[in-house]
Amino acid sequence: MQLTLSTNKLSETTEDAAVIEQLARQLKVLGEPNRLRIVQLLREGVQCNCELGDALEMAPNLISHHLRILREVGLVEVERDAVDARWIYYSLNRAALKELTALFGAFFDPARIKERHPSCGPQGSVVRTDEILVVT
Repeated sequence: MQLTLSTNKLSETTEDAAVIEQLARQLKVLGEPNRLRIVQLLREGVQCNCELGDALEMAPNLISHHLRILREVGLVEVERDAVDARWIYYSLNRAALKELTALFGAFFDPARIKERHPSCGPQGSVVRTDEILVVT
């Protein structure tokens, strides 16, 4: 599903709300330092729980906990070994990361910042020189 942010409306659309919810969920998950470390290690390629645990010096159950959360938001994929199903391999979901990158870039794009002046408060009553029409 391709999600985009509207740029021409002041009010939030239903689609915007869905994008914001998705982005917030993923950023919350990635806001935990150990999960970012796991993502960083998975950029090196497919890894099993024991490799991640050795690299991070963390208990296997804690690694599994973080991997489950990363899987729930779709950032990590799981594959069982075809020969011995006890072995589970983890990798990054490239499509999900590509979409997250696009959403993040679109949401925080400085070009989306609009020039807007308040219509209330002390600044709302100030007449700006760029708004004065001079009749000659």
